[in-house]
Amino acid sequence: MKSDRNKIITQLFTERERETELRFVKMTSQSSQVSKDSITPLQQMMASCSGAILTSLFVTPLDVIKIRLQAQTSPFPKGKCFVYCNGLMDHICVCVNENGKAWYKPRGHFKGTLDAFAKIVRMEGIKSLWSGLPPTLVMAVPATVIYFTSYDQLCNALRLRMDEQADKAPLLAGAIARVGSATLISPLELIRTKLQSERQSYRELSAVIRSAVHTEGWLALWRGLGPTLLRDVPFSAMYWYNYEKGKSLLCRYKSSEPTFTITFIAGALSGSVASIVTLPFDVVKTRRQVELGELQARNLSAQGSSTYTVMKRIVGESGIRGLFAGFMPRLIKVAPACAIMISTYEFGKAFFRKSNEEKQTQVLALQTSNS
Repeated sequence: MKSDRNKIITQLFTERERETELRFVKMTSQSSQVSKDSITPLQQMMASCSGAILTSLFVTPLDVIKIRLQAQTSPFPKGKCFVYCNGLMDHICVCVNENGKAWYKPRGHFKGTLDAFAKIVRMEGIKSLWSGLPPTLVMAVPATVIYFTSYDQLCNALRLRMDEQADKAPLLAGAIARVGSATLISPLELIRTKLQSERQSYRELSAVIRSAVHTEGWLALWRGLGPTLLRDVPFSAMYWYNYEKGKSLLCRYKSSEPTFTITFIAGALSGSVASIVTLPFDVVKTRRQVELGELQARNLSAQGSSTYTVMKRIVGESGIRGLFAGFMPRLIKVAPACAIMISTYEFGKAFFRKSNEEKQTQVLALQTSNS
């Protein structure tokens, strides 16, 4: 009897030791994951900033050509709005007059994308392909820096706290980071739209903003945030979750450490999946954002144009297929933008991580030699 009892007690202790050991191994692996990203927030910001600039440089010409083709078939009259997007961020652009801004000039007879590219370069110079770059850099770079840095900080913190559910951390961190960055940037987008549409001085604009805040409250500065979050938050959550999963899967088969190629492929695939799934929200968001931009340009009330109303109108006009309009253009733009952005960001982080490790090694070597 005693020997049986001793066996049971020994078995229980062994099982507890195993559980403790497994928990320790899991905590060690999580802490090593966090230590892998042990670069300063400033370095993360620098890496994301370089990624945003590079992505804008690569993707802006595609959007310039797309808008020129669109303006040719369906000209933008004065006071109308259209969405300009470089794959990182949408911008509402108001048509002041027919030849106001280079990226929506109606002139030119283009037969297709390649023909438009050749004629724009020949007739207006290669610089015209980047004519929409300044507003993109002014808005997209700070938004991207806030977004990517917030995601990394949140993801590392959540991985330590979520224990067994640590693999879900990118999902939650991506959603929270997107809410934060979109909320911070929304008032700036509103101000920029008004500046562009009405050509006001900053003093006149501040008076208009104060008047809007006085009559409608502080929420007036975040007009149009709802439809933006409806599209961007699910996209961000799915993108980061699929990216982390895809990256770890590719690392398992190809390399122990994520290379530039692995992050590029994982970014393109995760961006494609997220853009396809969230396409109906993107269509609704774009339609409503354009309507809000026109109302803001004319200082009219935005009531009666809710997200649900716009969705109902789209289904009524074009059926369910209307919610999936622009499938290929969105995919062609988002996939390379996501791939370039994330691979550049990861490359930048790897560079700073290696630099930090070399500095630490030098410091340790100096301390050892001194002692």
